[in-house]
Amino acid sequence: MGSKNKLKRFKENETFTNVFQPTREEVVGDLFPLRGKWNSEFFRNDNPLVLELGCGKGEYAVGLAERYPNKNFVGIDIKGARFWRGAKTAVETGLHNVAFIRTQIELINHIFAENEVDEIWITFPDPQIKYKRTKHRMTNSEFLQLYKKVLKKDGVVNLKTDSEFMHGYTLGLLHGEGHEVLYANHNVYVNEGSPEEVTAFQTFYEKQYLQVNKAITYIRFKIKE
Repeated sequence: MGSKNKLKRFKENETFTNVFQPTREEVVGDLFPLRGKWNSEFFRNDNPLVLELGCGKGEYAVGLAERYPNKNFVGIDIKGARFWRGAKTAVETGLHNVAFIRTQIELINHIFAENEVDEIWITFPDPQIKYKRTKHRMTNSEFLQLYKKVLKKDGVVNLKTDSEFMHGYTLGLLHGEGHEVLYANHNVYVNEGSPEEVTAFQTFYEKQYLQVNKAITYIRFKIKE
């Protein structure tokens, strides 16, 4: 994407009422006004709040929002030029139960209050295969504890990935630390029993993976108390 396109998208993001782009200083200083008030002040309902972490183009957040109008969705990514597409689609189609925020995943406890979130989706994250990149894997122990801070007591996490490594690493860690694996499937489009929200729609990259017969895996789990 050219720099002109990026600038254009950044500018357009500023006009969208469903996009939030706080500065790091605001977030770290706990000055983000919607923390603890997403449902009361933005969505204006009491529906379950669902996050998509590293939402990319926002396709999955938008797809879920269309399919589940009685839930609220927030897509999070540090690259605003990417989720511009999802934000624009939501505006153009009048989808009011999805929003996007430009921030780092490790700051989500400054964006959402304790027990504010019902569910988290992690869709096709970078598996960070090299050992020295372990701290950046979005299902490592530190990230799980971060998610636990914002999730409700019965909150769940969903991991959908094309990476066998990420699937295996996460399953091993979950079992090793005693978390509750609710469901696991190493090929959701071949094996029966996949939840509807896992197979009902695909992201741009997921469609490419499927064209070359790459298995898509899925885990649904709860983080132990």
